[in-house]
This record gives sequence, structure tokens and C-alpha cells, in this order.
Amino acid sequence: MNTLLKLFAVLIALLLLYLYPLSAAFDQQDDISELVALRATTSFVDAVRDKGGITPVMYNDFMAALAATGNSFAVEMEHGSKTYVPVYEDPTRPETFRGTYEIHYDAYYNAQILPVLFPGNTLAKDDPSRRYRMRVGDSFSVTVRNTNRTAGTLIFDMLSNTISPNEKIVIPYGGTVRHAMD
Repeated sequence: MNTLLKLFAVLIALLLLYLYPLSAAFDQQDDISELVALRATTSFVDAVRDKGGITPVMYNDFMAALAATGNSFAVEMEHGSKTYVPVYEDPTRPETFRGTYEIHYDAYYNAQILPVLFPGNTLAKDDPSRRYRMRVGDSFSVTVRNTNRTAGTLIFDMLSNTISPNEKIVIPYGGTVRHAMD
């Protein structure tokens, strides 16, 4: 009985001396990664909103800042554009204008934005045709999610004998475009 008690005490001591500080350190590393990703995301989105568009250099700098955390991220961009369409009784005759407008919302995502930034040709990074332009009043948002299992999640799962979701870092951020790109 005394041997079993000593073995249990050694296991508890190992947990308290090694695994808990290791878990706390990895959790702190995850928190720092989240702060770095949050800072990079807010800087990128605010720059896009201020400039009125995205350049390949801006996007590459954003992705490099996210990669510096040591985690892999899925980045979802969304550009929303509002257009006003006049309402006609007969669209082929301009004199049938009703005096009202319909509001149409168009949304553009990574599938439409990235081919503008990175076309299949060898244009220079600063070429004007590689800029994704937006208008004043459009909306732009980015959602960043980690795709890998962070070290803090792995240690937590090991200690608690559970399987946590991969997404520990989720950052949604966006707003209205304030200026148009020249």
C-alpha cells in the first residue's frame, strides 16, 4: 500500500512540476499567436479600407505576418458592393422610368479577388492591373482561422483526454471602405 501511495505521489509531482508549466507556456504561446494574427488582420483591413483596394504587396505582407506565428491560417476575404439600379416599366424605353431605384448587393470573395492580384502572367507586382479596387462605401471584411492544431491544444487534449476543434484562433474584422484607390 505504501509503494502505491509513493508511486501516486511521484505521478502527481511530475504533473505539477513538468506538464502544467509546459501546458501554461504553450497556452501563452497560442495567446501571443492570436495577438499577432489580430494585429496583422486589423492592420491589413484598415489599410485596405483607407487605400480603397488591395495590392499584391499588401496581401503578401499580411500572409507573411500570419506565417510568422508558426501556425497555418485560412484567410477568407469578402468585398461587398452596393449598386443602385433604376426601375423601369419597360427597360427598353427610358421614358418609363418609375422614379425609384432597387438596391443590389454584390459580394466578391477570394475566388474573385485573388485572380486579380495574382494573374497567370508575369506582370510586375506594382503593375496597376494587379490592384483590386473598391469604391467608397463598399464593405470589406476578413476572417482568419487557424487550420493546424496548436501546441497548446495538443497538450490540453493530452491532459484532458479529449479532442478539441482545430480552430482556436478565429478573427473576424471588417468595415466600410473610406477612400477609393487612385
